[in-house]
Amino acid sequence: MTNLDEISIVNVGMLIRKPINEVFEAFVDPAITTKFWFTKSNGRLEKGKRIRWDWEMYGVSAELVVKEIEQNKRILIQFDDDTTAEWLFTPRESEGTFVEIKNYGFKGNSTEIVNKVVDSTGGYTIVLCGLKALLEHHIMLNLVADKFPDANV
Repeated sequence: MTNLDEISIVNVGMLIRKPINEVFEAFVDPAITTKFWFTKSNGRLEKGKRIRWDWEMYGVSAELVVKEIEQNKRILIQFDDDTTAEWLFTPRESEGTFVEIKNYGFKGNSTEIVNKVVDSTGGYTIVLCGLKALLEHHIMLNLVADKFPDANV
């Protein structure tokens, strides 16, 4: 039998064929991030800063605190639901940047935790796909907005 703690960590990754500084900046600068993920933010990610992200098409938001920022290496945030998200950026010679996103700290019973892990895995995968299309091909795919078209407010 597998311990739920062992399987309740989201871990997704994607190779983005762009320099690490460009890929890192896409996550800390909301002027870029709003082109592939959330629609509104009250500021740039900086250590110790409290940030609000909005998905206006769904009428939802998330509050977070930036715990760590290591330029071109790592971002660590804690959401208001006590989950943690971590981005790791690894340069790849002549190929660009590998971005890995981990999300953990889900609360609830086992069914609720598993559902949150599945939802988060799909969500972060879509975010990385949207980022890849934006940075590599200059295309805004609207993946997050189009995932639940009937849920628009």
